[in-house]
Formats: sequence, C-alpha cells, structure tokens
Amino acid sequence: MEIVELPPLKRKVEWPTVALAIVIYGLWFAATFFWRDLHSALPALGAWIIAWQMNLQHETIHGHPTQSRLVNEAIGVWPLALWLPYATFRTTHLRHHQDANLTDPFEDPESYYWTEAGWRDLGPTGRKLVRFQSTLLGRMLFGPAWMMSRSIRDELRDGWAGKPAARATLFWHLIQCAPVMIWVMGVCGMPLWLYVAAFVYPGMSLAMVRSFAEHRAAPEAERRTAIVEDARLLGPLFLFNNLHVAHHVRGRIPWYLLPKFYRLNRAALIARNGGLVYRSYLDVARRYLLSPHDAPVHPGWIRKLT
Repeated sequence: MEIVELPPLKRKVEWPTVALAIVIYGLWFAATFFWRDLHSALPALGAWIIAWQMNLQHETIHGHPTQSRLVNEAIGVWPLALWLPYATFRTTHLRHHQDANLTDPFEDPESYYWTEAGWRDLGPTGRKLVRFQSTLLGRMLFGPAWMMSRSIRDELRDGWAGKPAARATLFWHLIQCAPVMIWVMGVCGMPLWLYVAAFVYPGMSLAMVRSFAEHRAAPEAERRTAIVEDARLLGPLFLFNNLHVAHHVRGRIPWYLLPKFYRLNRAALIARNGGLVYRSYLDVARRYLLSPHDAPVHPGWIRKLT
C-alpha cells in the first residue's frame, strides 16, 4: 500500500512547537520556584515536565520547529534532566534512525538487546537486573539508574581517553547544566537530591514507558517498530511518538501532525510493521508489567568477522 503524504508545511516556523516549549519551560520555572508549596504533587509534576522536555528535545533533534539548527538547539539544549548531553542525545538518536540497524546491540545506540558475549560479561547480578528491566515495572524502577549511570560512565571514560569531541561534549554539557543548577539550588533553594528525586528520576521513569515496547527484534527492519494507538493522556506527553512507526517512516513530520498522518495511513503502516500494535499503554502494562517484553539476547545478531 502506498503512503499518503501530508501537504508540505507553508510556514517556516512551527508555532505549536514554539508554544509547547514556552509551556514546558514555564512549568519548570514555576514548579521549581514554588516547590515548597507543591508538597506531594511535586514528583508527579516534576516527572511530567522532565519527560515532556525530553520529548521536546527529540523534536529539535529532528529539525523542529524552525529551519535553523542553531535556533532549534537553543530551544532544546537545556539539560533539565542533568545527565544526558544534548550533543550525545542528537548523535545517538540519529544513528538509531538508521532503520536497517534497529535493535542491533552494536549498531543501534538505543537497543536494549545484548549479544551472547555481552550477556555473559554482565555476570549473574547484571543479568538479573537486565531481566527485571525487560518487564515494564523493572524498566520504570531501575531503568533510569541503569541508563544514567552507564551513560555518565561512558561519557567520563571517553573524555578521559581523549576520544574526538568527547571532552568538548562534556565541557559544554557542564556549561549548560550551570544555569539549571544556579536556578534550582541558588535561586529556588531546592536541594540537589530533591531535584533528582522529584524531577530527574521520575521523569526518566515516565519517559521509559514510551521507549519500553516501541521496538522489537525481527528479521525484517519494517517489523521492528510498534504502534500504541489509544494514548489520550500519554500521547501528548510523548508528542504522539506512541505512533512510533509513523515517526520512523516520516521523521520530518512535526509532532502535532503525526496523528493526522497516522489516520491517513493506518492500514498501510500496520501492514508495514506486521501488526505490531498495542491498543493502549494499559494494554502494554497488562502484557508486560511483570512479564518480559522479549528475551534480552538478540535472537538474530551475528557479528561479521573482518
């Protein structure tokens, strides 16, 4: 089935995304400034803001909301989640969009699969942690700590080893973290541990709901990307990347047009991904809250000898 294309955008600036950025950063400033008054609501609001901003960063990486990369990065570069350099996010995510390599343990930086050798090297404790993270509950509870600690370790290791651009990435990331921390700790008086506990960690946990089941290993590259259809609450939070196969097919479509593109091409996209469709995130939770989404070792990975 042929893909029905949307009419080309006439505007040079995608104003819904600009408005979204204003809302997200405005909420962050308000939530951090009035944190003492929010009490038990703080982690829920903090999680939503951090997950929302990470999805906004994802939009800017894909060339939104303007035709200028400099302007887009000025919108998305601020590390509200602290741990992930924007430059690293951009590089690894664009590599992830080489669909022929999706889920490959080496070629896809966002793969959760392991080679047999990597699986053995994890050791008994590491394998137990990874197995638990192949359930939705495990991913939400331990996924953020696992991902953040390994990412920070890799960034520091690469910087220490003098890998190309690694030290510059770390330097600029620290520069960009400085105003975030000056505001949070210096102006708002929020302890760093509380910011991590009420914003960073729950925000990462919430963001991982989207990434948990969006890819699955399969022989055909087209069948490795899932769809979650009914996401009335989490869809706007994830900027409609619950319709993930639509995003991989047309990565240049802005978030607010993805539902329309999906409606026009629903049958073609489902045929393309082999019917890898979940009714909702409740459907994902029902299947995988305590059951593994897939085996941790990639079923078809064979390293080519050179």
